[in-house]
Amino acid sequence: MASVSQSINMTEGKTFFKIVRFSLPLILSGLLQSLYHAADLMVVGRFDGHTALAAVGSTGALQNLILGLFTGLSVGAGVCVAHAIGAKKEKEVEKILHTAILTSLILGVIVSLLGIAFSSPLLRMMDTPEEVFPLALLYIRIVFLGVPASMLYNYAAAILRSTGDTTRPLIFLATSGLLNVALNLLLVIVFHMGVAGVAIGTIASQLASAVMVTVYLMKQKGYLHLSIKRLRIHGDKLRHILAIGVPSGLQGVLFSFSNVLIQSSINSFGDVVVAGNSACSNLESFIYIAMNAVSQASVTFVGQNVGAGRYDRIRRIVTECSVLTSLVGFSLGVLCVVFREPLIGLYTEGNTAVLEAAFRRVWLVPPTYFLCGIMETLSGALRGMNRSTTAMVVSLLGACGIRLLFIFAVFPFFRFPETVYLSYPVSWIITCIAHTAFLTYFVKQKKTIKSV
Repeated sequence: MASVSQSINMTEGKTFFKIVRFSLPLILSGLLQSLYHAADLMVVGRFDGHTALAAVGSTGALQNLILGLFTGLSVGAGVCVAHAIGAKKEKEVEKILHTAILTSLILGVIVSLLGIAFSSPLLRMMDTPEEVFPLALLYIRIVFLGVPASMLYNYAAAILRSTGDTTRPLIFLATSGLLNVALNLLLVIVFHMGVAGVAIGTIASQLASAVMVTVYLMKQKGYLHLSIKRLRIHGDKLRHILAIGVPSGLQGVLFSFSNVLIQSSINSFGDVVVAGNSACSNLESFIYIAMNAVSQASVTFVGQNVGAGRYDRIRRIVTECSVLTSLVGFSLGVLCVVFREPLIGLYTEGNTAVLEAAFRRVWLVPPTYFLCGIMETLSGALRGMNRSTTAMVVSLLGACGIRLLFIFAVFPFFRFPETVYLSYPVSWIITCIAHTAFLTYFVKQKKTIKSV
Protein backbone atom coordinates (compact mmCIF):
# COMPACT_ATOMS: atom_id res chain seq x y z
CA MET A 1 0.00 0.00 0.00
CA ALA A 2 1.01 3.65 -0.15
CA SER A 3 3.28 3.95 2.84
CA VAL A 4 2.50 6.28 5.70
CA SER A 5 5.56 8.35 4.82
CA GLN A 6 4.17 9.03 1.36
CA SER A 7 0.76 10.03 2.63
CA ILE A 8 -0.21 13.55 3.64
CA ASN A 9 -2.13 14.26 6.83
CA MET A 10 -4.91 16.41 5.38
CA THR A 11 -7.15 16.60 8.45
CA GLU A 12 -4.74 18.25 10.91
CA GLY A 13 -2.34 21.20 10.92
CA LYS A 14 -1.73 23.93 8.37
CA THR A 15 -2.69 23.08 4.82
CA PHE A 16 -1.11 25.45 2.29
CA PHE A 17 2.28 23.76 1.93
CA LYS A 18 0.61 20.35 2.07
CA ILE A 19 -1.56 21.45 -0.86
CA VAL A 20 1.57 22.59 -2.71
CA ARG A 21 3.31 19.28 -1.93
CA PHE A 22 0.26 17.36 -3.14
CA SER A 23 -0.20 19.50 -6.26
CA LEU A 24 3.34 19.70 -7.65
CA PRO A 25 3.61 16.04 -8.71
CA LEU A 26 0.07 16.31 -10.08
CA ILE A 27 1.00 19.37 -12.12
CA LEU A 28 3.98 17.54 -13.59
CA SER A 29 1.84 14.43 -14.18
CA GLY A 30 -0.82 16.45 -15.95
CA LEU A 31 1.68 18.29 -18.10
CA LEU A 32 3.17 14.99 -19.16
CA GLN A 33 -0.29 13.55 -19.89
CA SER A 34 -1.16 16.55 -22.05
CA LEU A 35 2.00 15.83 -24.04
CA TYR A 36 0.09 12.91 -25.59
CA HIS A 37 -2.04 15.19 -27.73
CA ALA A 38 0.59 17.94 -27.96
CA ALA A 39 3.18 15.50 -29.31
CA ASP A 40 0.65 14.35 -31.90
CA LEU A 41 0.04 17.93 -33.04
CA MET A 42 3.68 18.96 -33.06
CA VAL A 43 4.92 15.94 -34.98
CA VAL A 44 2.23 15.94 -37.67
CA GLY A 45 2.26 19.74 -37.92
CA ARG A 46 6.00 19.94 -38.52
CA PHE A 47 6.52 16.75 -40.53
CA ASP A 48 3.18 16.15 -42.26
CA GLY A 49 1.86 19.67 -42.93
CA HIS A 50 -0.94 21.95 -41.68
CA THR A 51 -3.69 19.72 -43.13
CA ALA A 52 -2.61 16.86 -40.85
CA LEU A 53 -2.35 19.35 -37.97
CA ALA A 54 -5.90 20.51 -38.62
CA ALA A 55 -7.10 16.88 -38.85
CA VAL A 56 -5.70 15.95 -35.43
CA GLY A 57 -6.64 19.33 -33.93
CA SER A 58 -10.22 19.14 -35.15
CA THR A 59 -10.73 16.04 -32.98
CA GLY A 60 -9.55 17.83 -29.83
CA ALA A 61 -13.01 18.74 -28.54
CA LEU A 62 -14.24 15.20 -29.18
CA GLN A 63 -11.26 13.72 -27.32
CA ASN A 64 -11.88 16.10 -24.43
CA LEU A 65 -15.47 14.89 -24.37
CA ILE A 66 -14.22 11.34 -23.79
CA LEU A 67 -11.61 12.51 -21.29
CA GLY A 68 -14.25 14.53 -19.44
CA LEU A 69 -16.43 11.43 -19.14
CA PHE A 70 -14.00 9.04 -17.53
CA THR A 71 -12.04 11.65 -15.59
CA GLY A 72 -15.32 12.77 -14.05
CA LEU A 73 -16.32 9.21 -13.24
CA SER A 74 -12.93 8.52 -11.64
CA VAL A 75 -13.55 11.48 -9.32
CA GLY A 76 -16.28 9.40 -7.68
CA ALA A 77 -13.80 6.66 -6.79
CA GLY A 78 -11.26 9.17 -5.48
CA VAL A 79 -13.78 10.99 -3.28
CA CYS A 80 -15.09 7.72 -1.84
CA VAL A 81 -11.55 6.64 -0.93
CA ALA A 82 -10.83 10.08 0.58
CA HIS A 83 -13.95 9.86 2.75
CA ALA A 84 -13.03 6.34 3.91
CA ILE A 85 -9.44 7.36 4.74
CA GLY A 86 -10.63 10.46 6.59
CA ALA A 87 -12.97 8.25 8.62
CA LYS A 88 -10.13 5.65 9.08
CA LYS A 89 -12.12 2.83 7.45
CA GLU A 90 -9.41 0.88 5.62
CA LYS A 91 -11.61 -2.14 4.84
CA GLU A 92 -13.93 0.17 2.92
CA VAL A 93 -10.99 1.31 0.79
CA GLU A 94 -10.33 -2.30 -0.31
CA LYS A 95 -13.91 -2.72 -1.51
CA ILE A 96 -13.92 0.64 -3.29
CA LEU A 97 -10.61 -0.20 -5.03
CA HIS A 98 -11.80 -3.50 -6.51
CA THR A 99 -15.21 -2.11 -7.44
CA ALA A 100 -13.65 0.92 -9.14
CA ILE A 101 -11.06 -1.03 -11.15
CA LEU A 102 -13.62 -3.49 -12.54
CA THR A 103 -16.05 -0.65 -13.27
CA SER A 104 -13.35 1.26 -15.17
CA LEU A 105 -12.66 -1.69 -17.46
CA ILE A 106 -16.35 -2.31 -18.22
CA LEU A 107 -17.03 1.37 -18.92
CA GLY A 108 -13.84 1.66 -20.98
CA VAL A 109 -14.89 -1.10 -23.35
CA ILE A 110 -18.39 0.37 -23.73
CA VAL A 111 -17.09 3.88 -24.46
CA SER A 112 -14.51 2.51 -26.90
CA LEU A 113 -17.10 0.60 -28.94
CA LEU A 114 -19.55 3.51 -28.97
CA GLY A 115 -16.82 5.94 -29.96
CA ILE A 116 -15.66 3.86 -32.90
CA ALA A 117 -19.25 3.38 -34.07
CA PHE A 118 -20.29 7.03 -33.83
CA SER A 119 -17.07 8.92 -34.54
CA SER A 120 -18.05 9.65 -38.16
CA PRO A 121 -21.43 11.30 -37.39
CA LEU A 122 -19.87 13.16 -34.46
CA LEU A 123 -17.17 14.64 -36.69
CA ARG A 124 -19.86 15.54 -39.25
CA MET A 125 -21.87 17.22 -36.52
CA MET A 126 -18.81 19.32 -35.70
CA ASP A 127 -18.62 20.50 -39.34
CA THR A 128 -15.11 19.10 -39.70
CA PRO A 129 -13.67 20.55 -42.93
CA GLU A 130 -14.02 18.07 -45.81
CA GLU A 131 -10.35 18.27 -46.73
CA VAL A 132 -9.30 16.94 -43.30
CA PHE A 133 -12.27 14.65 -42.55
CA PRO A 134 -10.74 11.28 -43.68
CA LEU A 135 -7.58 11.87 -41.63
CA ALA A 136 -9.54 13.09 -38.61
CA LEU A 137 -11.78 10.01 -38.74
CA LEU A 138 -8.80 7.64 -38.98
CA TYR A 139 -7.06 9.36 -36.06
CA ILE A 140 -10.03 9.42 -33.67
CA ARG A 141 -11.04 5.80 -34.35
CA ILE A 142 -7.56 4.59 -33.45
CA VAL A 143 -7.55 6.79 -30.33
CA PHE A 144 -10.90 5.29 -29.23
CA LEU A 145 -9.19 1.88 -29.10
CA GLY A 146 -7.09 3.13 -26.19
CA VAL A 147 -10.02 4.25 -24.04
CA PRO A 148 -10.15 1.11 -21.78
CA ALA A 149 -6.48 1.51 -20.87
CA SER A 150 -6.90 5.22 -20.30
CA MET A 151 -10.00 4.62 -18.17
CA LEU A 152 -8.17 2.04 -16.03
CA TYR A 153 -5.22 4.37 -15.47
CA ASN A 154 -7.41 7.33 -14.50
CA TYR A 155 -9.38 5.34 -11.94
CA ALA A 156 -6.28 3.78 -10.39
CA ALA A 157 -4.43 7.11 -10.34
CA ALA A 158 -7.43 8.85 -8.71
CA ILE A 159 -7.39 6.25 -5.93
CA LEU A 160 -3.64 6.64 -5.37
CA ARG A 161 -3.98 10.42 -5.24
CA SER A 162 -6.83 10.26 -2.76
CA THR A 163 -4.42 8.54 -0.33
CA GLY A 164 -1.98 11.43 -0.74
CA ASP A 165 0.38 9.61 -3.13
CA THR A 166 0.81 11.83 -6.18
CA THR A 167 4.38 10.73 -6.94
CA ARG A 168 3.68 7.26 -8.39
CA PRO A 169 1.27 8.55 -11.08
CA LEU A 170 3.97 11.08 -12.05
CA ILE A 171 6.54 8.30 -12.53
CA PHE A 172 4.13 6.22 -14.61
CA LEU A 173 3.20 9.15 -16.84
CA ALA A 174 6.79 10.29 -17.27
CA THR A 175 7.69 6.86 -18.57
CA SER A 176 4.68 6.49 -20.86
CA GLY A 177 5.02 10.09 -22.07
CA LEU A 178 8.56 9.47 -23.27
CA LEU A 179 7.34 6.34 -25.02
CA ASN A 180 4.62 8.36 -26.72
CA VAL A 181 7.01 10.97 -28.09
CA ALA A 182 9.51 8.33 -29.24
CA LEU A 183 6.82 6.33 -31.07
CA ASN A 184 5.40 9.48 -32.70
CA LEU A 185 8.78 10.42 -34.12
CA LEU A 186 9.51 6.84 -35.23
CA LEU A 187 6.15 6.16 -36.88
CA VAL A 188 5.78 9.56 -38.59
CA ILE A 189 9.35 10.42 -39.62
CA VAL A 190 10.75 6.95 -40.28
CA PHE A 191 7.68 4.96 -41.32
CA HIS A 192 5.69 7.91 -42.77
CA MET A 193 2.43 6.79 -41.11
CA GLY A 194 1.14 10.35 -40.54
CA VAL A 195 -1.91 10.74 -38.28
CA ALA A 196 -2.22 6.95 -37.89
CA GLY A 197 1.31 6.86 -36.50
CA VAL A 198 0.70 9.48 -33.81
CA ALA A 199 -2.59 7.82 -32.86
CA ILE A 200 -0.87 4.46 -32.44
CA GLY A 201 1.85 6.13 -30.37
CA THR A 202 -0.78 7.65 -28.11
CA ILE A 203 -2.69 4.45 -27.37
CA ALA A 204 0.54 2.49 -26.88
CA SER A 205 1.65 4.95 -24.21
CA GLN A 206 -1.78 4.84 -22.55
CA LEU A 207 -1.55 1.06 -22.39
CA ALA A 208 1.91 1.32 -20.84
CA SER A 209 0.71 3.64 -18.06
CA ALA A 210 -2.28 1.36 -17.35
CA VAL A 211 -0.02 -1.71 -17.08
CA MET A 212 2.41 0.07 -14.76
CA VAL A 213 -0.22 1.32 -12.32
CA THR A 214 -1.95 -2.09 -12.30
CA VAL A 215 1.27 -3.98 -11.56
CA TYR A 216 2.10 -1.46 -8.83
CA LEU A 217 -1.25 -1.98 -7.08
CA MET A 218 -0.97 -5.77 -7.37
CA LYS A 219 2.39 -5.68 -5.57
CA GLN A 220 1.11 -3.60 -2.64
CA LYS A 221 0.11 -4.93 0.74
CA GLY A 222 -2.77 -3.75 2.91
CA TYR A 223 -5.80 -1.80 1.76
CA LEU A 224 -4.29 -0.81 -1.61
CA HIS A 225 -3.51 -4.37 -2.70
CA LEU A 226 -5.23 -5.21 -5.98
CA SER A 227 -6.14 -8.88 -6.40
CA ILE A 228 -7.55 -10.13 -9.71
CA LYS A 229 -9.49 -12.81 -7.81
CA ARG A 230 -11.19 -10.19 -5.63
CA LEU A 231 -12.39 -8.00 -8.50
CA ARG A 232 -16.12 -7.65 -8.06
CA ILE A 233 -18.82 -5.00 -7.95
CA HIS A 234 -19.86 -4.15 -4.39
CA GLY A 235 -23.29 -2.65 -4.89
CA ASP A 236 -23.18 -0.08 -2.08
CA LYS A 237 -19.71 1.11 -3.12
CA LEU A 238 -20.71 1.33 -6.78
CA ARG A 239 -23.76 3.41 -5.86
CA HIS A 240 -21.60 5.79 -3.83
CA ILE A 241 -19.01 6.04 -6.62
CA LEU A 242 -21.70 6.69 -9.22
CA ALA A 243 -23.55 9.18 -7.01
CA ILE A 244 -20.45 11.38 -7.10
CA GLY A 245 -18.92 10.26 -10.39
CA VAL A 246 -21.93 10.30 -12.71
CA PRO A 247 -22.77 14.01 -12.17
CA SER A 248 -19.07 14.80 -12.47
CA GLY A 249 -18.71 12.70 -15.63
CA LEU A 250 -21.94 14.07 -17.09
CA GLN A 251 -20.69 17.56 -16.39
CA GLY A 252 -17.47 16.75 -18.25
CA VAL A 253 -19.40 15.30 -21.19
CA LEU A 254 -21.82 18.21 -21.50
CA PHE A 255 -19.03 20.69 -20.90
CA SER A 256 -17.10 19.13 -23.74
CA PHE A 257 -20.27 19.00 -25.83
CA SER A 258 -20.51 22.78 -25.58
CA ASN A 259 -16.89 22.89 -26.71
CA VAL A 260 -17.81 20.60 -29.63
CA LEU A 261 -20.35 23.25 -30.68
CA ILE A 262 -17.68 25.91 -30.26
CA GLN A 263 -15.35 23.80 -32.41
CA SER A 264 -18.10 23.69 -35.03
CA SER A 265 -18.17 27.49 -35.07
CA ILE A 266 -14.39 27.61 -35.44
CA ASN A 267 -14.49 24.96 -38.20
CA SER A 268 -16.70 27.29 -40.25
CA PHE A 269 -13.70 29.59 -40.79
CA GLY A 270 -11.67 26.94 -42.67
CA ASP A 271 -8.61 24.82 -42.07
CA VAL A 272 -6.14 27.69 -41.43
CA VAL A 273 -8.18 29.08 -38.51
CA VAL A 274 -8.83 25.52 -37.30
CA ALA A 275 -5.07 24.83 -37.29
CA GLY A 276 -4.30 28.10 -35.48
CA ASN A 277 -7.07 27.54 -32.94
CA SER A 278 -5.86 23.95 -32.39
CA ALA A 279 -2.31 25.07 -31.69
CA CYS A 280 -3.36 27.73 -29.19
CA SER A 281 -6.00 25.61 -27.46
CA ASN A 282 -3.43 22.85 -27.05
CA LEU A 283 -1.11 25.33 -25.32
CA GLU A 284 -4.02 26.18 -23.05
CA SER A 285 -4.41 22.52 -22.19
CA PHE A 286 -1.07 22.75 -20.39
CA ILE A 287 -2.42 25.63 -18.31
CA TYR A 288 -5.63 23.75 -17.58
CA ILE A 289 -3.80 20.57 -16.59
CA ALA A 290 -1.56 22.50 -14.18
CA MET A 291 -4.54 24.22 -12.58
CA ASN A 292 -6.58 21.03 -12.54
CA ALA A 293 -3.96 19.53 -10.23
CA VAL A 294 -4.94 22.10 -7.62
CA SER A 295 -8.64 21.38 -8.13
CA GLN A 296 -7.86 17.69 -7.49
CA ALA A 297 -6.16 18.79 -4.28
CA SER A 298 -9.36 20.63 -3.41
CA VAL A 299 -11.44 17.46 -3.96
CA THR A 300 -9.10 15.26 -1.91
CA PHE A 301 -8.40 17.64 0.99
CA VAL A 302 -12.07 18.58 1.34
CA GLY A 303 -13.08 14.91 0.96
CA GLN A 304 -10.79 13.69 3.75
CA ASN A 305 -11.88 16.49 6.07
CA VAL A 306 -15.53 15.70 5.37
CA GLY A 307 -14.81 12.06 6.26
CA ALA A 308 -13.18 13.22 9.49
CA GLY A 309 -16.01 15.68 10.24
CA ARG A 310 -13.64 18.69 10.10
CA TYR A 311 -15.94 21.14 8.31
CA ASP A 312 -14.21 24.05 10.03
CA ARG A 313 -11.17 23.52 7.75
CA ILE A 314 -13.00 23.60 4.41
CA ARG A 315 -13.14 27.38 3.91
CA ARG A 316 -9.39 27.73 4.43
CA ILE A 317 -8.63 24.79 2.10
CA VAL A 318 -10.76 26.25 -0.69
CA THR A 319 -9.27 29.74 -0.27
CA GLU A 320 -5.71 28.44 -0.37
CA CYS A 321 -6.43 26.23 -3.39
CA SER A 322 -8.02 29.19 -5.22
CA VAL A 323 -4.98 31.39 -4.53
CA LEU A 324 -2.59 28.68 -5.69
CA THR A 325 -4.51 27.88 -8.89
CA SER A 326 -4.72 31.62 -9.71
CA LEU A 327 -0.96 32.01 -9.35
CA VAL A 328 -0.30 28.97 -11.53
CA GLY A 329 -2.90 29.83 -14.18
CA PHE A 330 -2.11 33.54 -14.50
CA SER A 331 1.66 32.97 -14.65
CA LEU A 332 1.36 30.36 -17.39
CA GLY A 333 -1.21 32.46 -19.28
CA VAL A 334 1.11 35.47 -19.34
CA LEU A 335 3.99 33.26 -20.53
CA CYS A 336 1.79 32.08 -23.42
CA VAL A 337 1.23 35.69 -24.48
CA VAL A 338 4.85 36.81 -24.06
CA PHE A 339 6.30 33.79 -25.90
CA ARG A 340 3.39 33.28 -28.28
CA GLU A 341 5.45 33.21 -31.47
CA PRO A 342 8.01 30.52 -30.53
CA LEU A 343 5.36 28.47 -28.70
CA ILE A 344 2.87 28.45 -31.56
CA GLY A 345 5.82 27.89 -33.90
CA LEU A 346 6.32 24.50 -32.28
CA TYR A 347 3.12 23.35 -33.98
CA THR A 348 3.58 24.89 -37.40
CA GLU A 349 6.83 25.92 -39.04
CA GLY A 350 6.91 28.96 -41.32
CA ASN A 351 3.12 29.20 -41.84
CA THR A 352 2.37 32.87 -41.18
CA ALA A 353 -1.37 32.52 -41.73
CA VAL A 354 -1.69 29.81 -39.07
CA LEU A 355 0.42 31.87 -36.65
CA GLU A 356 -1.80 34.91 -37.11
CA ALA A 357 -4.93 32.83 -36.64
CA ALA A 358 -3.53 31.44 -33.37
CA PHE A 359 -2.58 34.90 -32.10
CA ARG A 360 -6.25 36.00 -32.32
CA ARG A 361 -7.01 33.49 -29.56
CA VAL A 362 -3.81 33.97 -27.55
CA TRP A 363 -4.70 37.52 -26.52
CA LEU A 364 -8.13 36.60 -25.15
CA VAL A 365 -8.07 33.14 -23.57
CA PRO A 366 -4.69 32.27 -21.94
CA PRO A 367 -4.42 35.47 -19.79
CA THR A 368 -7.90 34.82 -18.32
CA TYR A 369 -7.53 31.07 -17.92
CA PHE A 370 -6.88 31.35 -14.17
CA LEU A 371 -10.63 32.01 -13.82
CA CYS A 372 -11.24 28.49 -15.09
CA GLY A 373 -8.89 27.19 -12.40
CA ILE A 374 -10.86 28.94 -9.65
CA MET A 375 -14.10 27.56 -11.12
CA GLU A 376 -12.72 24.00 -11.10
CA THR A 377 -11.38 24.39 -7.55
CA LEU A 378 -14.79 25.50 -6.25
CA SER A 379 -16.52 22.73 -8.19
CA GLY A 380 -14.05 20.18 -6.78
CA ALA A 381 -14.75 21.33 -3.23
CA LEU A 382 -18.48 20.79 -3.79
CA ARG A 383 -17.77 17.22 -4.99
CA GLY A 384 -15.62 16.60 -1.96
CA MET A 385 -18.62 17.59 0.17
CA ASN A 386 -20.83 15.03 -1.62
CA ARG A 387 -22.50 17.84 -3.60
CA SER A 388 -21.54 16.54 -7.03
CA THR A 389 -24.99 17.12 -8.52
CA THR A 390 -24.96 20.76 -7.39
CA ALA A 391 -21.51 21.23 -8.92
CA MET A 392 -22.76 19.73 -12.18
CA VAL A 393 -25.93 21.85 -12.40
CA VAL A 394 -24.14 25.11 -11.57
CA SER A 395 -21.35 24.41 -14.06
CA LEU A 396 -23.76 23.46 -16.83
CA LEU A 397 -26.07 26.42 -16.36
CA GLY A 398 -23.16 28.80 -15.88
CA ALA A 399 -20.26 27.79 -18.11
CA CYS A 400 -22.10 25.75 -20.76
CA GLY A 401 -25.19 27.95 -20.80
CA ILE A 402 -23.23 31.15 -21.38
CA ARG A 403 -21.17 29.57 -24.16
CA LEU A 404 -24.25 28.27 -25.93
CA LEU A 405 -25.81 31.71 -25.57
CA PHE A 406 -22.79 33.22 -27.30
CA ILE A 407 -22.91 30.64 -30.10
CA PHE A 408 -26.62 30.89 -30.86
CA ALA A 409 -27.45 34.49 -29.87
CA VAL A 410 -24.26 36.51 -30.38
CA PHE A 411 -22.10 34.68 -32.93
CA PRO A 412 -24.68 34.89 -35.81
CA PHE A 413 -24.45 38.71 -35.61
CA PHE A 414 -20.70 38.98 -34.93
CA ARG A 415 -19.11 36.20 -36.96
CA PHE A 416 -15.53 36.52 -35.74
CA PRO A 417 -13.36 33.96 -33.95
CA GLU A 418 -12.96 36.52 -31.14
CA THR A 419 -16.69 36.30 -30.40
CA VAL A 420 -16.33 32.60 -29.70
CA TYR A 421 -13.17 33.07 -27.65
CA LEU A 422 -14.76 35.75 -25.47
CA SER A 423 -17.40 33.27 -24.30
CA TYR A 424 -14.79 31.47 -22.19
CA PRO A 425 -13.81 34.18 -19.64
CA VAL A 426 -17.40 35.46 -19.39
CA SER A 427 -18.70 31.96 -18.57
CA TRP A 428 -15.94 31.35 -16.01
CA ILE A 429 -16.69 34.54 -14.08
CA ILE A 430 -20.42 33.85 -13.82
CA THR A 431 -19.90 30.22 -12.79
CA CYS A 432 -17.33 31.15 -10.11
CA ILE A 433 -19.81 33.52 -8.49
CA ALA A 434 -22.52 30.83 -8.40
CA HIS A 435 -20.16 28.13 -7.06
CA THR A 436 -18.97 30.44 -4.27
CA ALA A 437 -22.53 31.15 -3.16
CA PHE A 438 -23.48 27.46 -2.97
CA LEU A 439 -20.23 26.39 -1.29
CA THR A 440 -20.61 29.08 1.39
CA TYR A 441 -24.17 27.93 2.06
CA PHE A 442 -23.29 24.22 2.36
CA VAL A 443 -20.30 24.81 4.66
CA LYS A 444 -22.40 27.01 6.92
CA GLN A 445 -25.16 24.37 6.91
CA LYS A 446 -22.74 21.59 7.93
CA LYS A 447 -21.27 23.69 10.74
CA THR A 448 -24.77 24.43 12.05
CA ILE A 449 -25.79 20.75 12.02
CA LYS A 450 -22.56 19.73 13.78
CA SER A 451 -22.97 22.37 16.49
CA VAL A 452 -26.49 21.15 17.17
